[in-house]
Amino acid sequence: MQQCERAMFDLRRGVAIIIRAGAAQGNGDDRIVFPLETGTRRSLDTLGAAASGPASLVMAPQRLRMLGAPDASDCARLPLAAGEPPDLEACRRIAYGPAEGDDFGNLALAAPSRADRAAVALLKRALLIPAAVTAPIDEATIRRLVDDRTALDVSADEIDECVERSSGRLHHVSEADVPLEVASRTRFILFREPDGLREHVALQVGDPAEWPDAVPVRLHSACLTGDLFGSLRCDCGEQLRNGVASIAAAGGGVLLYLAQEGRGIGLANKLRAYALQDTGADTIDADGTLGFSPDERRYRVAVDMLEHLGVERVRLLTNNPRKLAAIEAGGIEVVDREAVYGRLNAHNERYLRAKADRSGHLLEEWLGAESESD
Repeated sequence: MQQCERAMFDLRRGVAIIIRAGAAQGNGDDRIVFPLETGTRRSLDTLGAAASGPASLVMAPQRLRMLGAPDASDCARLPLAAGEPPDLEACRRIAYGPAEGDDFGNLALAAPSRADRAAVALLKRALLIPAAVTAPIDEATIRRLVDDRTALDVSADEIDECVERSSGRLHHVSEADVPLEVASRTRFILFREPDGLREHVALQVGDPAEWPDAVPVRLHSACLTGDLFGSLRCDCGEQLRNGVASIAAAGGGVLLYLAQEGRGIGLANKLRAYALQDTGADTIDADGTLGFSPDERRYRVAVDMLEHLGVERVRLLTNNPRKLAAIEAGGIEVVDREAVYGRLNAHNERYLRAKADRSGHLLEEWLGAESESD
């Protein structure tokens, strides 16, 4: 997976990469990919000089639905004008600018190539806006750019492996005892994913030999604004502290602190989504405007961590039915579920109601009204 990891690093620093559509070289469907969020003028010049055909703007299906294509289930290409450099500001406005008030309903979209799909998936994995300018590239040009180290090439097969099957290869990196205010016996155990971008922590509360048969477990996604700074826009910080306290009171267990900020879209995109919410969008539509699904998290990593800790039966502290399903699908028995709430306030109520009504979170009892998802 080393080449895929290098490709993500290049995308994050704005360098164009080459994606091969298949294992065979020179199949005519390879693309040079310019990351729209981070790409530099030099990288755009590289794409322009290397392209063997017209460039296109590639977008995620979530963004397409926000632009007036309600049935979009796949990413798509918007062919750009041939013979002239792409207008980056126009492309960025279409790809992740506020959709309200613009007439994008008549975009002449085309079917994406496999390399286009792989580009969008890799950009999401790299925590970047899932939009790119891509163009076809021939084999001779690929070899020249690779040989002079202007761009690296990576296969769509390797990207699929990186994005979909990176779990199961977590590295157990380090651990230490860290007593907490609400749980004096707590051990922090750190795991790192193969691509090096994400590190997750298991908080082992109490003595494992004295844990209940059904181990109290909470999967908590990192939230810098709520966990550390006490943001009123969510209830994450209180859920974190209440979760640790509940686990300690039950005789011990595990809290998994997962590097999945903003439901998996990363801190930069979470702040962008907050800005969109301030203009009237709810949390789901704000993420969709940026090209993300309502929840980009994957929980296989949590299953791997629990397996490493020897946990087979759990009492899950969560309001999210997707977590229940993911843990059970991973072969761990969920004996019971316990709700975990923070405090409702004027700043977070709209956000929490959107999670209940549109994502099915089990918050009806706490919010005092039935969810529309029922």
